[in-house]
Amino acid sequence: MTISELETPALVIDRTIMMQNLAFMQQHADAWKVALRPHTKTHKTPEIARLQLDLGARGITVAKTGEAEVMVAHGIDDVFIANEIVGISKLQRIKTLCGSGALVSFGIDSVDALRQVEQVFTADTPAHVLIEVETGENRSGVTDKEQFLTLLRAIQGADNVCFDGIFSHEGHTYSAADGDAAMELFETAQNDTLAYVELARSLGITCKRVSIGSTPSLFIAALRGIPLQKGITEIRPGTYVFMDAGQANAIGTYEHCAASVLATVISKPTNGRVIADAGAKALTMQSRGKGICQTEGKGRILWDRPLEVTSVFDEHTIIIDRDFHDAVAIGDHIRIVPNHICPVVNLYDHMHIVENGNVVAVWTIAGRGKIT
Repeated sequence: MTISELETPALVIDRTIMMQNLAFMQQHADAWKVALRPHTKTHKTPEIARLQLDLGARGITVAKTGEAEVMVAHGIDDVFIANEIVGISKLQRIKTLCGSGALVSFGIDSVDALRQVEQVFTADTPAHVLIEVETGENRSGVTDKEQFLTLLRAIQGADNVCFDGIFSHEGHTYSAADGDAAMELFETAQNDTLAYVELARSLGITCKRVSIGSTPSLFIAALRGIPLQKGITEIRPGTYVFMDAGQANAIGTYEHCAASVLATVISKPTNGRVIADAGAKALTMQSRGKGICQTEGKGRILWDRPLEVTSVFDEHTIIIDRDFHDAVAIGDHIRIVPNHICPVVNLYDHMHIVENGNVVAVWTIAGRGKIT
């Protein structure tokens, strides 16, 4: 089957570009002498996780317990849930995964959550936790020395919990004014993360894993040849597998964008307006309003010159551009690079893997909808 035979909207992945992206990040992780534990919340697909592992990744990252269940069911036995897990039923699900022989670690940032963990797990099947530390994103994670030490001491005193290390996420680099500013934030975030390592050491505790991650900071650092700080042991980029319009704007090129949404021109009602069949249910309505990942419109159309989707309705793409209107005919296919690929993947049951214009595989997005 050729790409032109696909029904639209369709999620299309350029296999060559994807494999280049996977190799690029693995090569830099190897050069930095750190473990690459890719975040699979972007692709949600066991086949791609297996490709990452085959290239040298040391385990994978997921966002939710349901995603962990999918990956373990497909034979992946080292999974980190980079999120706080609260709720007895979720913890019991993780314990079941651990009982099957998989190593499933997860995040924690409070003594209250630790009490639930201690209640569910046992000495024979202990929980493996990493403390999340907040480094500027203003999201979850302990925010000061006292919180960290209190939680760490509580973990020390727990019978059914193993402390594996710490993790952070420098997502605030997305809002940096430019690449230089992003690298300054990245450097500070690493320093802040490593400061918690020293706090743990003051109690005689070693952080086996010191895990950081976000695609723009790591991709820019790799492109610029900037080393990671000594003491970082693991990186968790996710979007790098496909990239998207936001990431492309951050690094200054769309050549790494492996994912696009294939759409069909279905109407040309005025001299300047084109309608395609990929609306919010195929692209989302998301845009990034500031920083290095700032986007214009609702997606970037792959065309002769830069052109954005003007707006979207549920089922309709609106493109207002006279030149584009004159260049396309009803029935033509167009390809749109989403602003943020992660939620877009979650809209589709399958992704179509394409090489040289031919569909070479259709992979089920097995982690789609696994939000608990």
